[in-house]
Amino acid sequence: MKAAAIQLNSQPDIQKSLSEARQWIEKAVDEGAKLVCLPENFAFLGNEKEMYEHAAQICEAVEDQLPEWAKKFKVTLMGGGYPSPAGNGKYYNRSILINPIGEIVESYHKIHLFDVDLSEGEVYRESNNVEPGRVSSVVYKSESLPTIGFSICYDLRFPELYRQLMEKGADILTVPSAFTKTTGKAHWEVLLRARAIENSCYVIAAAQTGRHGKKRETFGHSMIIDPWGNILQNAGTEPGYITADIDLDELKKIRRKLPSIKHRRM
Repeated sequence: MKAAAIQLNSQPDIQKSLSEARQWIEKAVDEGAKLVCLPENFAFLGNEKEMYEHAAQICEAVEDQLPEWAKKFKVTLMGGGYPSPAGNGKYYNRSILINPIGEIVESYHKIHLFDVDLSEGEVYRESNNVEPGRVSSVVYKSESLPTIGFSICYDLRFPELYRQLMEKGADILTVPSAFTKTTGKAHWEVLLRARAIENSCYVIAAAQTGRHGKKRETFGHSMIIDPWGNILQNAGTEPGYITADIDLDELKKIRRKLPSIKHRRM
């Protein structure tokens, strides 16, 4: 099965950002992709205050448009992350999976919230506006796709989540992200490859890239990685898409060759 990761430079403009996303989805489908993954904040990326103020509008636009695109292009779409009102003055950071007939078949709310002080000028407090999701790992199993495990961005730093996803049968670990340029340069590749290697899973990491609004800057380098830790595709820093084949026979071969999953004692 051919899978795609879309790399975007989303802005604090819903219609512009969704239009860009649709353009790259269509191109990936034309290349044969059956699973297309969008990055975190694909429909709107501004500062935390702007995300909060527009949460309901963004959610409505996403949940109206993505099912239509999935039906039109006959593709499984992962909406990598967007605000979904939580009903308590905050919103969830929600990821959804939509099947080719336009049904939302699974969803996940980001568990780990990005509250960090990278420097005096680069401070993030996601918990000010975002409600963490229920502490539970989410996978989607079907007859037509490999088993898909859900996560979002900062979750990447918590390997216990990915171990649970693998234990539930995940073949693919999805990591839609808007990794900062600062942390991306230091940790993005090594963390993605580690999650793939330690769980013997494919990793699809669709990412944001470049500047968003006046201050925010993300790292780019969307990747698709195989269960041996090989980087099959790296999107660099420009908007676009990458594709790679998800080969379950290769996954099984790697798990037989190096059965570290079976050797666990804890």
